[in-house]
Amino acid sequence: MDQMLSKLQPVALSLFRFITGLLLFQFGVAKLLKFPPGTMFEKVELFSLIGAAGALELVLGGLLMIGLFSRIVAFILAGEMAFAYFIGHFPKGFYPLLNNGSLAIAFCFACLYLATSGPGPISVDAAMGKR
Repeated sequence: MDQMLSKLQPVALSLFRFITGLLLFQFGVAKLLKFPPGTMFEKVELFSLIGAAGALELVLGGLLMIGLFSRIVAFILAGEMAFAYFIGHFPKGFYPLLNNGSLAIAFCFACLYLATSGPGPISVDAAMGKR
């Protein structure tokens, strides 16, 4: 069983990278493009701290989805998520369950993992490396 699942590890890494990028991308779309309507980000302006975070999530989340410059993109996003947690959530209390910071922590460590493990075989980075 372990050998069978370990053969799927590279593809699972690519899928993990894509889904992490997609989830971050959706936050960028919500913050900057106001889609879908009715989210908590309707009043976010581009030239604000949350607007800058939205720009990072939109652009870098897209790059992460396709797997281009994956390691540096994931490292920057890990830093953004750590910054988001300590600026936006930690001042509201110590416990992530109570300060609503669990998602920021999960994204931070997911991106940190991707920065160290790379994009996986199904990515633009891997395709460019094969030439």
